[in-house]
Amino acid sequence: MQWAYLLLVLAALLAVVRVVMALRKARAQSTHDDWDARLVKNLRAAGGNSFTPYEVDFFFNLPDEAACASLRSALEPEGFAIDTRVMTGEGASGYSLHARKHLRISVTEMQDYSQRFRALARQYDGYYDGWMTDPSRK
Repeated sequence: MQWAYLLLVLAALLAVVRVVMALRKARAQSTHDDWDARLVKNLRAAGGNSFTPYEVDFFFNLPDEAACASLRSALEPEGFAIDTRVMTGEGASGYSLHARKHLRISVTEMQDYSQRFRALARQYDGYYDGWMTDPSRK
C-alpha cells in the first residue's frame, strides 16, 4: 500500500515538473514572438508598408566553419545571400553568419522565420540572434 502512495506522489511530482517546463517554454516563445511583432510595428511606424519588399538581415552565431557551411547550404537555395565572419573581441568565439533576402514583412511571416531559424541554429549547435531591416533599404 505504501508503494502505491509513493508512486502516486512521484507521478504527481513528474506532472508538475512537466507543466512548469511547458510554461517556461511557452513564455520564452512568446517573448521571441513579441520581439518580432515589435520590430514589425516599428517598421510600420517608420513609414514601411506590408506590400513593399525590404532587405531583411538575419543573424546567427555558430560554433565553427562546418556549421556555417551547413547553414549556408540550407539557406542559399531559398535565395538568401550569405556572408560569414570569425567573431573577434574579448570573450568572442565562433562564427557570425549573416543571411540577407528581400521579403514582404508581416508579423506572422517574421515569427515563422524566427521560429524556423531558431530550430536551424540549434540543429547546428548555434544561436539565432534575430533580424532587422531599415525602411530606407528597399
